[in-house]
Amino acid sequence: MLEQIPQSAAIPDSDYVIFGGTGDLALRKIFPALFWRYIDGQIGKNFRLIATSRKPIEVPEFAEKLKPFCGDALSTTENADVVWQEFIQLVTIQIVDIASGDGAEEMASFLMKGASKDRPLIFYLAVAPALFGPSCQLLEKVKLILPQSRLVVEKPLGHDYASAEKISQEIRSVFSEDQIYRIDHYLGKETVQNLMALRFANVIFESQWNNNAIDHVQITVAETVGVGQRASYYDESGALRDMVQNHILQLVCLVAMEPPSHFDANQVRDEKLRVLKALRPLQAEDIMRGQYQEYEGEIGGRSDTETYVALKLGIENWRWAGVPFYVRTGKKLAMRASEIVITFKKKPHDIFANGKEANSKDDLPNRLVIRLQPQEGLRLQLISKEPGPGGMRLFPSELNLSFDNTFEARLPDAYERLLMDTARGNQTLFMRHDEVLAAWAFVDPVIALARQTPPSLYRAGTFGPEDNFFDEGKDSWLNPREDES
Repeated sequence: MLEQIPQSAAIPDSDYVIFGGTGDLALRKIFPALFWRYIDGQIGKNFRLIATSRKPIEVPEFAEKLKPFCGDALSTTENADVVWQEFIQLVTIQIVDIASGDGAEEMASFLMKGASKDRPLIFYLAVAPALFGPSCQLLEKVKLILPQSRLVVEKPLGHDYASAEKISQEIRSVFSEDQIYRIDHYLGKETVQNLMALRFANVIFESQWNNNAIDHVQITVAETVGVGQRASYYDESGALRDMVQNHILQLVCLVAMEPPSHFDANQVRDEKLRVLKALRPLQAEDIMRGQYQEYEGEIGGRSDTETYVALKLGIENWRWAGVPFYVRTGKKLAMRASEIVITFKKKPHDIFANGKEANSKDDLPNRLVIRLQPQEGLRLQLISKEPGPGGMRLFPSELNLSFDNTFEARLPDAYERLLMDTARGNQTLFMRHDEVLAAWAFVDPVIALARQTPPSLYRAGTFGPEDNFFDEGKDSWLNPREDES
């Protein structure tokens, strides 16, 4: 039995066309997310899910390829086989060759049979960026650019500023900006969205969210895996292009942005753009690159590509002047975690000292830890009195909002939220073209400067290069405190 969803979560019946619909991204992420939304009742039986493929494939064969990626959903669903067959009945395969245009007219004819201005027509380009422009031109050629048409494009959105601008021009020559959804799955994570609620729905935090109270900010995206099957792509991009230019800078924007007047897509994106434009140009001492020792063996040759990068960012505005933002990301590190740590300034005077010896546990600053993955949640680290007689003995404690423990409902995957937002027509969690270009305008000089120095080697399963320059970041899990080691 399918779940009943609240009215506020309902979306209109839509046509979802996934170019590259039988490829890796579609099988691993897009269709499993759509299946979860079907189980939860957001996708109804009048949806049409169209997967395009260059090679002929029948729906039953496609379903068998897809099913292993939907194992978690199937294992927790009543009458799973019945629900699965109902979902697969929504799927149609259209054979389309983007380069030659073969099959596009037939696809257009199929789509127009059920088209209406109230029925969103969504094109998801799960293909290489080089095909973004040709795909849009093909859709225009077969007259599928309608008022209800929307375009979803995946990263990477270019290799640098020039290529990103070229892709943007190709897309925007066919679709208007309000029809384009540039997806960054990090923005769909429940905890990332909670960051906005935490800031703008709670005066207790927003009133302290500035350089008067905050000492520094750390943003970490760490992985335990190596490059794997992405070796050829990764060696051309590296951590700066693969993670910093999009995911990490978007998190910086959400932490640092000013409150918009309304929770409106363009107002939110205006404020994020202001953060990107306020980033201080980096110097060599603000950049550290690393490469895990096995990397060259995995890719089969010499390489100067970084698999770890750490940056000390500064935001030149009144709210954040003097507050360093430490960001870091890496592969084959000691643990998998994505988190934001807001470290507040220490108390100006310790009234409990009374001549006693300093206790490092008594003097820890307050921190707000926002864990994006795994074990999503929020933790506020405080100093409390240790229970029992014997004077005022202080010790570190925390208020913990664990999403897994607090909410009984399953937390939707980021793709699920973002896919449904495209059907709603809500662009709040999607990047605008000027955001993408502003991010590249900042990152391009960083890449040029960083690659003047070879990356430092580090052992897999460690916390990155030993010459870590994060003196102020020693309270992070990436540089464990002495009292936690």
